[in-house]
Amino acid sequence: MPLHTNHDNSEILKKYNKKQVSLEDAIKKYVKPGNRIFIDSGCSEPIDLTKKLIEMGLNLPDVEILHFLSLSDLDYYETAGGIEDLFRHNAFFIGKSLRQYVEVGQADYTPMLLSEIPKLFKSGKMHLDTALIQVSPPDRYGFCSFGINIDIVKPIAESADYVIAEINPKMPRTLGDSFIHMDDIDAFVLSNHDIIEFTYGELDEVSIKIAKFVASLIEDESTIQMGIGQIPNAVTKELTEKKDLGVHSEVFSDGIVDLVEKGVVTCKKKTLHKDKIICSFVMGSKKLYDFVDDNPMVEFHPCDYTNDPFIISRNKKQVAINAALSVDLTGQVNSDSLGHRFYSGIGGQVDFVRGAGRSIEGKPIMTLPSTATLKDGTIVSRIVPYLQPGSGVVITRGEVHYVVTEWGIAYLYGKSVRERVLEMINIAHPDFREELLEHAKKWKYVYSDQKLPISIDGRISVYPEKYKTLLKLKNGKTLKIRPVKPTDERMIQELHYSLDDQDRYLRFFIPVKDFRHKKIQPMVNIDYSTDMILVGEVSEKGEEQIIGLGAFFKTVQPSVAEIAFVVHKDWRGLGITKFLLNYLVQIGKELNYRSFTGSILLQNKPMLHIINSSGYLLKLKRIEGGVTIFAFDLS
Repeated sequence: MPLHTNHDNSEILKKYNKKQVSLEDAIKKYVKPGNRIFIDSGCSEPIDLTKKLIEMGLNLPDVEILHFLSLSDLDYYETAGGIEDLFRHNAFFIGKSLRQYVEVGQADYTPMLLSEIPKLFKSGKMHLDTALIQVSPPDRYGFCSFGINIDIVKPIAESADYVIAEINPKMPRTLGDSFIHMDDIDAFVLSNHDIIEFTYGELDEVSIKIAKFVASLIEDESTIQMGIGQIPNAVTKELTEKKDLGVHSEVFSDGIVDLVEKGVVTCKKKTLHKDKIICSFVMGSKKLYDFVDDNPMVEFHPCDYTNDPFIISRNKKQVAINAALSVDLTGQVNSDSLGHRFYSGIGGQVDFVRGAGRSIEGKPIMTLPSTATLKDGTIVSRIVPYLQPGSGVVITRGEVHYVVTEWGIAYLYGKSVRERVLEMINIAHPDFREELLEHAKKWKYVYSDQKLPISIDGRISVYPEKYKTLLKLKNGKTLKIRPVKPTDERMIQELHYSLDDQDRYLRFFIPVKDFRHKKIQPMVNIDYSTDMILVGEVSEKGEEQIIGLGAFFKTVQPSVAEIAFVVHKDWRGLGITKFLLNYLVQIGKELNYRSFTGSILLQNKPMLHIINSSGYLLKLKRIEGGVTIFAFDLS
């Protein structure tokens, strides 16, 4: 890492040599019993100052220490001789070093939106005596960079009575609204320790699956935000085929560096801060810190700017990717507590969900594994009928858009409670879906006869994601082809109601008048191991619509399935039915079918033409009472 030798630090430090103090004097002079102090955040924690503070702790009773995401391994309690009430810690976001103390009541947690924390100090509502910070050496003009953490540190340093700086040549000199002048530092110590590094660890299979689903929602030229958590950061590994992504995020890690090096993140299509990565802090490896050092592509700003929902919303296609601890059937998101046990914090999650929600073509995405394993080995669902008592609703059901688990994607925005319940059950672990459905029935959230897809062995039939694909049509539009879901009931009703009397007669051989729940439910709750319904879905003005379907269903003959098709009149003649037929043949082979059969009225000449010109060998073709009955070999 560069040690900022492009100018003579020693000369400017000589100018301010009266401010240089020893570690002991820094604490003794500027931290008094009963003071409220702040220790710099995340990977920027001033290790030497903090160690000295702990060492002198016995002489500093009733000092309140404020933190935002403490990541060091320093143990305040043990080092201070086990006196539990010597320091009182207060965290705006609970990091690993304080979690145990919050849990046992030896530290406090203050829940606040990250964007609003600076206002607490700027307004004077929370007075701060001393800020202990870590900065880069001053440039020739006397400006030190706050380095890899600007977040709430800069506003707090501007509000504190005293600012004590640990000047470290290993701290990257980051650019943007990220500087403090030596005139505004009351005392400093010189340090030369490594900056704290952070890793999310090896990705497991569940995280990778979730990341792939999230990546499927991210379009080229999107601007992305990744919250704190393994899953949001795993997404970066799945974005290598995207083009011209931008970044506006309170935090990012090493994955973004890789995407910049691959030419995926260019920021050239951003509608705000074009060509710039905007962030508030970073946490990662030395490679990341080298990347942000003196890099004009990366701008750091305090979080009351980066996390302002209005600012965020000015980015077109802003995607917010954040992690949840649990989500209930109606879409309430808990992200900061395990029941009554506070675990992390609100952070910037609400800010970015609101900002992305207001962005043109924006997408707020919540992620979580479908299950968790308790200390005793019990596996529990993280998609729950109701949030555990004490759990905080961080994202309300009115603000949630996408929820993603390893089982798929649920889209809840603008959906009724019944639709939400079915969406959420669909992405819950199959072992818990029946239980979730029973709760929903008990509370009258769904139809009393609501069913789930069940396989022939009585188990939940798992949705076959692998059959999703895209079809480019002759009219230039793209059709999403996918297996049917239980949540498609309303859209399939709408497709059938769009048929005129003649279409209904050709499809059903009688002029069907209604398509009520009892008729449509069997079409959306199928056993994917024996039957298949593929739907063609388009998004028109932001609204999803099913404009066609193709299906096969098992018959009394084990190797024979019956096929059927419906296409909206406005979408005919574009090759949809032919594509669906060929795709159903492919899937039918995988499910061990050897032939498809069906019946077509003689008046239905377009469908007869498709079958006759399909290229498959007809094993049977006869006419009975104005109906053509056919069967063809899948081989």
